[in-house]
Amino acid sequence: MSDITPRALGYRWPAEWERHLATWLSWPHNPDTWPGNFEVVPGRFAELVRTIAQFEPVNVLAGGESVLADATKHVGGQPNVQLFDITTNDAWCRDHGPLFLVGPDESALVDWEYNAWGGKYPPFDKDNAVPRQIALLRNCRRFAPGIILEGGSVEGNGLGTVLTTETCLLNPNRNAGLSRADTERYLGEYLSATNILWLPRGELAGDDTDGHIDQLARFVNPTTIVAAWEDDPTDVNHEPLRENFDQLSGMLDQDGNKFQIVKLPLPKPKFYEGHRLPACYCNFYMANGSVIVPQFDDPADQMAIQVLQDLCPDRTVVGVPSLDIVWGLGSFHCLTQQEPAR
Repeated sequence: MSDITPRALGYRWPAEWERHLATWLSWPHNPDTWPGNFEVVPGRFAELVRTIAQFEPVNVLAGGESVLADATKHVGGQPNVQLFDITTNDAWCRDHGPLFLVGPDESALVDWEYNAWGGKYPPFDKDNAVPRQIALLRNCRRFAPGIILEGGSVEGNGLGTVLTTETCLLNPNRNAGLSRADTERYLGEYLSATNILWLPRGELAGDDTDGHIDQLARFVNPTTIVAAWEDDPTDVNHEPLRENFDQLSGMLDQDGNKFQIVKLPLPKPKFYEGHRLPACYCNFYMANGSVIVPQFDDPADQMAIQVLQDLCPDRTVVGVPSLDIVWGLGSFHCLTQQEPAR
């Protein structure tokens, strides 16, 4: 690890609710990600792009002639939307994109290595090159820790507390031989984390990330966490989510204070071709002045909107359909990556 790290230079990783310069996304083009249902995905994705663009600029990676043509057909010419000819393997920009930092001088980003959730979905070489290309495009400083980490595996409150899971960050399919202490050192030096909180269980039925935190628990402000919750004791999600809730209830922030933990109920189980989908309202995205919440054609859709509206009274909470998107095993937070205002 270099001695010249973001922490040493005074950078920090801001919270998602802090002001954004833009949102980055990668245009969907891989039919293997949505087998048998890909034809509807670009239209659903375009709806997400247009919704975010109501609140802030949207930058879409759409590299290659056919991908750029499809993105142009769906969102070209839309206000607040810009397309970039940068190629990708897949659409999950939260995980293959950079984590942007704020600091005393020039803008900066962290370019983690990326291996498609433990090597599950090769190839991923183009995705792994995205942060470097964005750094060149934005003319911002790039820090490269040299270890694998996806953006959806960490959640921060902007004040030094980072929430994550043991099942993902300590999984040997990412960084074999890297200890918890080593991992914490990287989070401390590159995200300026001073208080790292580990959930022991990352299970969510249908999830393929080994337990990304953005499907389980999210900050909505520095002192409040919403946690995925399943009431039905016969459901496979009930026990791990209950254990996570109990763990969160005993955790302390960077100043030694307890958090407010709020239950965010899951929708009823959703299936596609016999596969259970990881449908979860925790995969919302906070754009400038807004919260964009996935909707699953479920009675709990409106409940999730209301919970988040009560917790974010100064924001516009918007529901956007995600049932087709989540067949790709992710939703809106997985697809987005925020660039903070400088």
